[in-house]
Amino acid sequence: MVNITLPDQSVRTFDSPITVAAVAASIGAGLAKAALAGRLDGQLVDTSHVISQDAQLAIVTDKDADGLDIIRHSTAHLLAYAAKSLFPDLQVTIGPVIENGFYYDFSYKRPLTLEDLTAIEDKMRELAARDEPISRELMDRDAAVRFFNAMGEHYKAEIIESIAAGEQISLYREGDFVDLCRGPHVPSTGKLKVFKLMKVAGAYWRGDHRNEMLQRVYGTAWAKKEDLEQHLHRLEEAERRDHRRLGKSLDLFHLQDNAPGLVFWHPKGWTIWQQVEQYLRRVYIEAGYQEIRCPQILDRSLWERSGHWEHYKDNMFTTASENRDYAVKPMNCPGHVQVFNSNLRSYRDLPLRYGEFGSCHRNESSGSLHGLLRVRGFTQDDGHIFCTEDQIQSEVFDFTQRLLAVYSDFGFQDVIYRLSTRPPNRVGSDESWDKAELALSEALDRVGVDWQLLPGEGAFYGPKIEYSLKDSLGRIWQCGTIQVDFNMPTQLGAEFVAEDNTRRHPVMLHRAIVGSLERFIGILIENHAGAMPCWLAPVQVAVASITESQADYASGVAKRLQARGFRVEADLRNDKISYKIRELSLQKCPFILVVGQKEKDSEQVAVRARGGEDLGTMSLNAFFELLTQTVELRR
Repeated sequence: MVNITLPDQSVRTFDSPITVAAVAASIGAGLAKAALAGRLDGQLVDTSHVISQDAQLAIVTDKDADGLDIIRHSTAHLLAYAAKSLFPDLQVTIGPVIENGFYYDFSYKRPLTLEDLTAIEDKMRELAARDEPISRELMDRDAAVRFFNAMGEHYKAEIIESIAAGEQISLYREGDFVDLCRGPHVPSTGKLKVFKLMKVAGAYWRGDHRNEMLQRVYGTAWAKKEDLEQHLHRLEEAERRDHRRLGKSLDLFHLQDNAPGLVFWHPKGWTIWQQVEQYLRRVYIEAGYQEIRCPQILDRSLWERSGHWEHYKDNMFTTASENRDYAVKPMNCPGHVQVFNSNLRSYRDLPLRYGEFGSCHRNESSGSLHGLLRVRGFTQDDGHIFCTEDQIQSEVFDFTQRLLAVYSDFGFQDVIYRLSTRPPNRVGSDESWDKAELALSEALDRVGVDWQLLPGEGAFYGPKIEYSLKDSLGRIWQCGTIQVDFNMPTQLGAEFVAEDNTRRHPVMLHRAIVGSLERFIGILIENHAGAMPCWLAPVQVAVASITESQADYASGVAKRLQARGFRVEADLRNDKISYKIRELSLQKCPFILVVGQKEKDSEQVAVRARGGEDLGTMSLNAFFELLTQTVELRR
């Protein structure tokens, strides 16, 4: 007898061992048709898996996140099947699931073209239409090596050789194609109906630049056609909003090959930077931070004491002078400890909050660089709080509330909170970890937000909260963080005089609201599609004259607005006003003031808001009030 407990806690009893597919069929024909896999005692298995003892079982369909992953992984294998059918001497390597899709890496004698991708996709549809069963087989490890070598699939054989001898190897067969895989897979190719191949790119075998460059084919797969269409629309929208393209068209910044990962800020882009930095500086002041500035280059000995030289050296730019080794700082923390250590501190001084717009450099690999979102030189809105263990909760609570207000001002309302707790390898006592983790969780509870627990994901030196924001396309960006550090103050000798007159090490809270300013500005550009809110826009108002006879009046209007602190340009060119308006609109200027003879004579302005909205004619004082209110409301 086999007793199967279902998710609703009902129990079905069978006289003999039974497959997952048969259990689904016993529940209903609809579920049997929809079944993609099973979750047996928490483990994913194929629908062909035989259950021989009492167990808990959930039938996985395309409505489950696991089901969508199984569809994507099975589609990656369908891709390999189709590619091998068209190009028999092509070798397959690995094909995992990634966010929103999958990829498969191939070794082939020539570059795959877009025409090849079209042919492969057509072949995939043909194979899916055959609805061929996908079956699992087990093979001895050494036999599997011989099997794949005999087929000329030397990459697969190499993967299997890295598995311990004597292990049973799991293979999946569909038609005449056999692939190495743990599974599970959908029961047949007919379950794979909604997919699209996206692009081909290069990728080193096993991620090592010393190995062969393979060809990586990316694809996406979904349960429903409308889901695919929505995904493709999001990709088109993301392309339209790409900060690199907008950075060029709006004349904000550029990057070039002889300064990889380093940004050349143009006047308009630097204006946005300054607005972000000055805003955050005001937040610092309101929150009781003292702004400091630390050196860019520090001696090797300090980085050794902090642990960076041992654990982070490959990501650091180093130099030497007069027989001494130095590193360009990849982070600001050790410098802030030096400022703390410059005077004898008392418990009455705590919490002591330092903030720095610290310029950092990290030796990121060239392949990982991506516009403003991944650079080698960046500035952080970096802050460190030196406090006692009893002060952690209140500091985290205050920080989180301020962070929420900042994100809201920048146009982000949807924030995701994750609390990462102690990993197996860590420093500090269990008592300290208990207190820190409790303080972080209680601080989030006091703010009144839902949060996710990530057990074991904390840093070795302490637990942390990560704050991720969701943009207008639903993409998630991890920006803010607050991390509890028991280690660095001890390593670098930070001490304060406690109330009982003993010397103690403070707790160090590493905190950032936006993180890298470069990255945050890239996120802002994409979130707003370059149409920055008026308070952030590099040019808030453009004044355009209709003819030369209004040039002096238009120039005077611009100067009066500038005198009130607004960022204004005057377009006095001898061009048609329709051309001027179109060009200024493409520059995403929040307000365009059109002045013709009628406006000049009445000392008024015709106001157009971004998007072409005609706000009519108004006095300059009325426009002052409108503009002031818009900026004050962070619009």
